[in-house]
Amino acid sequence: MLHGFRYIGLAVLIPGVVSPELPASEFARGLAYGDLAAATLALISLAALRTRWAGVLVWIFNIFGTADLLNAFYQGNRLSLADTPGSLGAGYFIPIFGVPLLVVTHVLVFRLLMRKERLKHVSVSVSR
Repeated sequence: MLHGFRYIGLAVLIPGVVSPELPASEFARGLAYGDLAAATLALISLAALRTRWAGVLVWIFNIFGTADLLNAFYQGNRLSLADTPGSLGAGYFIPIFGVPLLVVTHVLVFRLLMRKERLKHVSVSVSR
């Protein structure tokens, strides 16, 4: 459910929220639309939890969401955001508060998915 709020990343596209020096064409758009796509996938996965597509959709969401966060880390490092304090303006709370929570939940979802796969393989081999 937490990832359904990743649309907050769209705030970096609003003039006045972030510094005008933040390269909007590269970093901000990639960050914003990647977060929007991850939020959409999270909500679709959540809605499909009781269907036969649940496992596949959760895997897709988790892989895409993790890749989006890793891409944001890479792009932020490439632009040296840490060396330009204030460039995120009012959006500073996203990497300070939101991103660590998102990373932790992605790791937890990967653990649950891997445990579920392992249990499936164990139960198949025991029933044979």
